[in-house]
Amino acid sequence: MTRKKVKLAYISDATARKSTYKKRKKGIIKKVSELTILCGIPACAIISSPFDSKPEVWPDLEGARQMIQRYLNASVLDQSKNVNQESFIMQRIAKARDQLKKQHQENREKEMTLSLFQYMEGKDLPDTVEELKELDKLIEKNMKEIENKLAALTCEST
Repeated sequence: MTRKKVKLAYISDATARKSTYKKRKKGIIKKVSELTILCGIPACAIISSPFDSKPEVWPDLEGARQMIQRYLNASVLDQSKNVNQESFIMQRIAKARDQLKKQHQENREKEMTLSLFQYMEGKDLPDTVEELKELDKLIEKNMKEIENKLAALTCEST
């Protein structure tokens, strides 16, 4: 014999509501118990009721306190894993700013390299001291790269 589908609506009869509550509460506690046994995970259940003055706590009050404390400690420690929308967006913005800064540096270096080749072809040197300092840094960097490559080549040939 199959069960008929239960209509999910507020039960207006107080005695029927109380008996349904007791049956369902027992079923929920049984399910939590089975979950802890079958999956080997810690779990607790706290069920508050208008029929009882105290809430039903499974497995016991101390076990529930330990679970709640463990959850609170884990949520403090795992803030990076439990990211909310705002912090996720802020992280993405910071990452995009870093990428933009890096791209600006790369572009400036390529501009200076292009200017260096143009100066070698006879174009006038820059007018500002800042541009001359940047050009000097670029030349020094290129010279170090050349020296490192020459040293690597001489080590390979010996």
